Amino acid sequence: MDHRAKRVAVVGAGTSGLAACKHLLARGFRPVVFEAGDSVGGLWTHTLASTRLQSPAVAYRYSDFPWPDSADVFPRHDQVVDYLAAYARRFGVEECVRFRSTVVSAEYVGAQPEDAADGWERWAGNGEAFGDGTGVWRLTVRQHGASEKEPETEMHEFDFLILCIGRVSGVPNIPSSFPANGGPEAFRGQVLHSMELSNMDDADAAALVKGKRVAVVGAGKTAYEIATECAEANGAGLPCTMVCRNPQMLLNRPDVWGKVSIAYLYMNRFAELMVPKPGAGAASHLLAALLAPLAWAISAATGAWYRREIPMRKYGMEPGQGFARCVSSCLISMLPDGFYDRVKEGSVVLARSKAFSFCADGLVLHGGGEKQRVVPADVVILATGFRGDQKLRDMFVSPRMKDIIAGAPLYRECVHPRVAQMAVLGYAEGMNNIYAAEMTAKWVARLLDGAFRLPGVRRMEESCAEWGKYYARRSGGGGEGQSAWRPCIGAVNLWYNDELCRDMGCEHRRKKGFLTEWFQPYGAVDYADIQYYARRSGGSRDGQTAWRPCIGAVNLWYNDELCRDMGCEPRRKKGFLAEWFQPYGAIDYADIQ
Repeated sequence: MDHRAKRVAVVGAGTSGLAACKHLLARGFRPVVFEAGDSVGGLWTHTLASTRLQSPAVAYRYSDFPWPDSADVFPRHDQVVDYLAAYARRFGVEECVRFRSTVVSAEYVGAQPEDAADGWERWAGNGEAFGDGTGVWRLTVRQHGASEKEPETEMHEFDFLILCIGRVSGVPNIPSSFPANGGPEAFRGQVLHSMELSNMDDADAAALVKGKRVAVVGAGKTAYEIATECAEANGAGLPCTMVCRNPQMLLNRPDVWGKVSIAYLYMNRFAELMVPKPGAGAASHLLAALLAPLAWAISAATGAWYRREIPMRKYGMEPGQGFARCVSSCLISMLPDGFYDRVKEGSVVLARSKAFSFCADGLVLHGGGEKQRVVPADVVILATGFRGDQKLRDMFVSPRMKDIIAGAPLYRECVHPRVAQMAVLGYAEGMNNIYAAEMTAKWVARLLDGAFRLPGVRRMEESCAEWGKYYARRSGGGGEGQSAWRPCIGAVNLWYNDELCRDMGCEHRRKKGFLTEWFQPYGAVDYADIQYYARRSGGSRDGQTAWRPCIGAVNLWYNDELCRDMGCEPRRKKGFLAEWFQPYGAIDYADIQ
């Protein structure tokens, strides 16, 4: 049976799900995408009114789909939704999506018992993406119609399952460690999580905070955005109090010293030489150790520049870690416009506290260098993040699956060595999530197409352990209710891409020239041509790569690109008929020299 006739399910139509479906279509599959909402875009369809991209549009993009010229430098959330919808239409993804379809649970049904996976030497028993053909994933899907009638429950079976459910949605991280009589039940006002606020219409969200004393608990981008919106609604007369324990690094611009993008400092090959990369070997770790003083100097200089530019020290909002650690933890975001202007005018009040509890009139702050004090509030908004691990566990029926799926990093950040016929996309974070998600989607599509096979299970588990040590050492974990390690590839994104490229049989060094290869930042566009060769020219004989670099069917287009690079006219013939219908040859380019 042709493996392209296999049934593939994708859960989620956000940035990862769209990329997964697009690249599966390019390889000849016809996936089914289940999306709980009524449009593509994932969490971008449920955001605060002021939410913008944290990366410039030129960086946050799919490799083969540029933004329209009308997009802002840092696009608004509605522009992001429009971009994702246009991508889905352009590549036929929208036709594969079943909207208002919530996957309630997933269960693997196979001929062998679950614990047979403990004895695997190769993934799925034989190393193939679809296993031996006897196992399927059974999905329970709740279908919500356009009317208000009771939703219908359906059962579907698939040969491969791709979960694209994300980490920052679904299961809110609600603080629970409070003293006796100090929990939310003691508060006379309203307590809600930022997820609930984001799910409201903009008008309803604005009405909720208008004329109210609002306290926001959190230290990340969402907390800053909520505080800014509350300040705009109520001004200094009813200031919004933002309570945080460990402030994150929020930047006012993506460049330092007026002109140097931080991508030149942290997103190129030379920068990654200063990082002890997981699985790179002793030589890499030794080189990173030798370059450690330079890495420290760059981090210190960058952090010092931003501390001078942003009054974080004046208001007690300095992060407790260096700039490089913020990068490797994926804890860098962009400040909302005018945030510290709001602080200066008094419409936002900042409060550091090691712990907090509730009382009838608001929040009680404990520690933080000051005596216990009460923050009066009518509304408390918890911008305390999400429990991405729990969201992933909740997808599965099997207690064994729940136990192992989020206990350690996944192989290549998407495949569990002991879970057959399934991949998870968008679980690992990066400085640019759409960039990482698309690369992983290309890798998964090739895996399903048989372009390469995974190594033995033991080698996969060794790699997972190496990445786990890296995460624990370099990126740390979350707060209360979250795991002890944080899957962030921010400081090693190129190394991660290199591993994917080697698996796929693609050249991992994508730039031309020594200086550009080592010092110019990498981005999604550098990997745009990977899909073409693997789709059109094949390869994959024993001992050979999974793609064949043949430009036979696109020789003129290749020449056009060279001509444009050289500043030459790509159209070489005279007359419409000659230009479009007469064969081209070397003599047509004789005068270029």
